[in-house]
Amino acid sequence: MKLFEDPIEPDKNLLPYDGEVNYFGQIFTAQDADSYLQQLLETLDWQHDQAVIFGKHVTTKRKVAWYGDHAFEYTYSGILKRALPWPALLLDIKKKVEAHSKTRFNSCLCNLYNDGSEGMAWHSDGEKDLEKHGTIASVTFGAERKFGFKHKRDKTSIYMQLEHGSLLTMKGETQDHWLHRLPPTVKVRTPRVNLTFRTIKNQ
Repeated sequence: MKLFEDPIEPDKNLLPYDGEVNYFGQIFTAQDADSYLQQLLETLDWQHDQAVIFGKHVTTKRKVAWYGDHAFEYTYSGILKRALPWPALLLDIKKKVEAHSKTRFNSCLCNLYNDGSEGMAWHSDGEKDLEKHGTIASVTFGAERKFGFKHKRDKTSIYMQLEHGSLLTMKGETQDHWLHRLPPTVKVRTPRVNLTFRTIKNQ
């Protein structure tokens, strides 16, 4: 199922069942999105991501940075991470994301994909540190990329394009029943910064 040409309806659930995904389209002007992209690339504390896969410690080309209200400890892909204090830049973006999503977030995992050769395999964000069935807000700056969902049981799949300056939210039982991914592509040669605003449970 493809949603490339569907009209943008923020209140419409893009999943047919077992979860809720909403796409708000471009919530930032082109000028603001361009400015935020440049600042994010230059000022965030980007580090190569690490993961434990089948017992092996792997360092990826993709870079990440994590920020939050407190020095939250967050474990994903078998690696413990600790949040850094919010920079003013991310707080500005967070304010607009919270207004559109009507949700308050206390942390943000930032992802840098240098070009289309870098992506993410099928996974769900079901880490125990996250608020169960809470909202995850995903903001895209930079290269427009294809993004997919696949149902864990019946393998139904849905794909969409995430635009520069756009917002997507996932909530409810989405992480219980659906996987999502960012497939690699040879067509994209420019970077994409993905900000995923989340709520970490009290630690």
